[in-house]
Amino acid sequence: MTDTSWAPDLSQFPGPKYLGLSRALREAIREGELPPNSQLPTVRDLAWRLHLTPGTVARAYQLATQEGLLAATVGRGTFVAAQSPRLGPTQALYTERITGGATGLVDLRPPQVPEVGQAEAFRAALLEMAGQTGAGWLDYTSQRGEAALRAEIVTWMGDRILGPIGAEDVALTHGGQNAIGLIFDCCLRGERPAVLIEELAYPGFRYAARAARAEVVPIEIDEEGAVPEALEAACRRHGAQVLCLTTEAQNPTTGRMPVKRRQEIADIARAYDLQVLEDDCYSVAETDIPSLRALAPERVWLVGSVSKTISAALRFGYLICPAGMGEAGRLTAQHGFFALSRPVADLMLHLFRSGAAADIKGRVQAEFAERLQSLVNLLGAYDLSWQAGVPFVWLRMPLGWRASTFVRMAEARGVLVRSADEYALVHGRAPNAVRIAIAGNLSRDGFEAAMRVLADLLARPPSDLSV
Repeated sequence: MTDTSWAPDLSQFPGPKYLGLSRALREAIREGELPPNSQLPTVRDLAWRLHLTPGTVARAYQLATQEGLLAATVGRGTFVAAQSPRLGPTQALYTERITGGATGLVDLRPPQVPEVGQAEAFRAALLEMAGQTGAGWLDYTSQRGEAALRAEIVTWMGDRILGPIGAEDVALTHGGQNAIGLIFDCCLRGERPAVLIEELAYPGFRYAARAARAEVVPIEIDEEGAVPEALEAACRRHGAQVLCLTTEAQNPTTGRMPVKRRQEIADIARAYDLQVLEDDCYSVAETDIPSLRALAPERVWLVGSVSKTISAALRFGYLICPAGMGEAGRLTAQHGFFALSRPVADLMLHLFRSGAAADIKGRVQAEFAERLQSLVNLLGAYDLSWQAGVPFVWLRMPLGWRASTFVRMAEARGVLVRSADEYALVHGRAPNAVRIAIAGNLSRDGFEAAMRVLADLLARPPSDLSV
């Protein structure tokens, strides 16, 4: 069967056109508008009908093919796949971030930690470790062998108000994303559990939830974070088991949840026996208010990592479990990967004990602060949200701009930023805004040049909003 006349209405899908088209494909297949074996229009034909570029259509087709929804056959065309979509994650494989060079593109989508002496500190630690290797490097690693490193995490987190914690409350992980999956392994039960996330949130929450076969339910947010009434309504309707929040520096809006709101959230979590994942991977440089972990220590799992303060390449994270749940967290980690690899564990222990980790963290925060000030100086005339110590800002589009258009035109000028659409669920609300990250891998002059490109673009909105 063929259906080469298909031409969806993309006006109901805000955001980047390629994402809108991929969603339209998904819905048309799910609703039977495009049954199995239906032939899709050619890339050029559909691009002409929808007034898109062929590259936009090709990108949407590629996403749908990666999900197993479409099948492309050389010489015949693109068809709706006859089989069910493939199992496993459906998002595109992560690619290397772009840092300029031959591409000429500056990537301001993910924050990048600046080089402030990490290479030399790692080199010195590894040289010292090289003289201490022995038979202990031949056997499987164990959770028991990480006790000293877990104690260092308690000291590392000493500037946070977490309530009473000890090494027995800590589990070590391969980065923050690994910790999120570990929490879901500990807490989710049943064939189709529900996970609650803020309506704009770190995409890794929904990726991990889907991998755990969980239903993802968005919770309305305002300037103070998750709205208590919306949270309680979702608990009643869905019987959710886990709530994911970022309280100190909401990703992507940079908002900070005040103490009163945190207490309201903690009270609702107790009333509905809800476990809470508190993401501390992005956090302000200093805090003087209690974490959710301090307000509800019996049910809050706090996730952290060194990816935003020392190096993302180390893949080192940690999980402060609810009181009395540390052994359960470590047992789940043991079932998943035994324990951290010996080189990473020994390197991190050396960095903590020598004071190198704290020194690097201070230098990184100072460099981020300088660049954040530069960004605010150049873009501060617009509706910008930011916090000291947080390596990204939230920019609400001025009159005359759509976020999706701004992202495309910024890319054409050599700068990559992220639209709000990337933080919303498929059918969620995406405000007219973008997130701009601080790129520590650029020179300061290079970073400021990228900011000037964005400032110049913002001052010249397109005359035709259909662009």
